[in-house]
Amino acid sequence: MEITMKKLSILFALLAVGGVSMIIFSRPVSAQTGTFQTYEYVTIRWSGRDNTHLIRANGSVEFLKPLLMKVTRPDRSDDRSYYMNVAMNAVAKEGYEFAGMTSDEIVMKRLVASQSSK
Repeated sequence: MEITMKKLSILFALLAVGGVSMIIFSRPVSAQTGTFQTYEYVTIRWSGRDNTHLIRANGSVEFLKPLLMKVTRPDRSDDRSYYMNVAMNAVAKEGYEFAGMTSDEIVMKRLVASQSSK
């Protein structure tokens, strides 16, 4: 079986057209095309056991004194660290996770929506 020059040029032309069409008609797809997530945040503000409060995403403020009065701090443990830990665990039960902190505040977040923009 002999391949003639005409058949060989037709084969190369078909391969070239196929390659160019693959490049033109294929598009890269990432793992998360057109999605975004919406979070809501709460801030736990340390102001001593009696005045520590939670600031919710809607602007409401909840004082945590009733929660903090229910627990007994162990001797030789730090007030701030112990009670902020109690507050964080209470907020984590609502689905929040740690997002950041300063010396007197802990910010926590939870996912409220995951939408696709397709």
